[in-house]
Amino acid sequence: MPISDAILTGDTADIYFARTQEILAKEGLDPIVAMEIFPSRAGILCGVNEVIELLRTAAPDAEVHTLDEGAAMSAKEVVLRIRARYSKFGLYETAMLGMLAHPSGWATAAHEIVKAAAPTPVISFGARHVQPAVAAKLEYASIIGGCATGATPAGARLAGKQPSGTIPHAMVLIFGDTVKAAQAFDKWMPREINRIALVDTFRDEAEESVRVAQALGNRLWGVRLDTPSERGRVTPDLVKEVRARLDQAGFPNVKIVVSGGVDIERIRSFRAAGAPVDAYGVGSAISAAPPIDFTGDLKEIDGKPIAKRGRIPGITNNPRLKIIELKKD
Repeated sequence: MPISDAILTGDTADIYFARTQEILAKEGLDPIVAMEIFPSRAGILCGVNEVIELLRTAAPDAEVHTLDEGAAMSAKEVVLRIRARYSKFGLYETAMLGMLAHPSGWATAAHEIVKAAAPTPVISFGARHVQPAVAAKLEYASIIGGCATGATPAGARLAGKQPSGTIPHAMVLIFGDTVKAAQAFDKWMPREINRIALVDTFRDEAEESVRVAQALGNRLWGVRLDTPSERGRVTPDLVKEVRARLDQAGFPNVKIVVSGGVDIERIRSFRAAGAPVDAYGVGSAISAAPPIDFTGDLKEIDGKPIAKRGRIPGITNNPRLKIIELKKD
C-alpha cells in the first residue's frame, strides 16, 4: 500500500519532530543514528511491513533490522532497529509507532481468540466498529493474528485472502422471508461463494435452518446464528438444537456459524458445553482491543553509544532480528 503524502510531508507527525528537523538543518547537524523500537507488552507484531514501506520510500539507504510481520514479541523486546542519518527518518517516528500500535493490538487480540477457538476458524467481522479509513488495516491485522479472513474486500486483499460474507438482516427483511432471500442469493451469486443463510430474522432458528436446507439442498454450505442480545444471543443449547434438527432432517453436512457479541469467554463457554460450532464471526472483541504502546529510542549517534536516563546506552542485542533490503531492483 503506497504511503500517503500526509505521512511523507510530516502532516501527521508530532510537531516537535518537524521543528527538530528544521533546527538541526539550520545548525548543520545530521548525524548517523541508530533507533530501536520496542513494545510495552508482549503480543503479536503487526504493521512492520508498512513501516518498511515507509522507510523504503523515505530512507532507502537506511540499515534496517526487524522481526517478521506476525512474530510473537516480548515486552520491551527490540522489534525494529533503524540506522541512518536522522534527517532521513526522524520526522516519521510518530507514523512508525502508530503503524505498529493498533495493528499489533488487534493482531494480539485476534491471536488470543483464534487460540481459544482452535481448531474452529474465526472470521473478522470488526470493520463496522472502526473508522473506514482504517478498516482494511484492522482486518489485515486480524488475519495476521490468525483469523481465516475478514469481511471487507479491502482488508482481505491486503492479506491475500477472499472476503467472507453472504446475507445481512437487511436483505432478509426486504425479501420478507429467509428462504426467499437465500434462494435469491443462490440464484445470483457466483458458485464459488459459499451459501450461508442467516436464520434468526423472522422465525425460530432451528426451524429456519431446516427450511433453508430443504430449499437449497446440497448447495447450502451453512447457516449463521446471530441472535440479538434482546433474545438472549446465541447459546450452546441453541447451537446443539440447530445441529440436531439439521441432522434429523437429513442435512448433517450443513455447517453452523455463530456471530453476534462473540468474545473469548463466550467461545470458551461454547467449547466447554460441547456446542458444535463450525466457525465464529468476531467483531468488537478484536476491534476494541487496546493498542500496544511502542517506544523509539536513539541508542547510538555517529557510532557512540547513548541513551536517555533509565535506558542502557548502545545497541541492544536481539539475535531474532533480520536485516531487511530496502532498495528495490
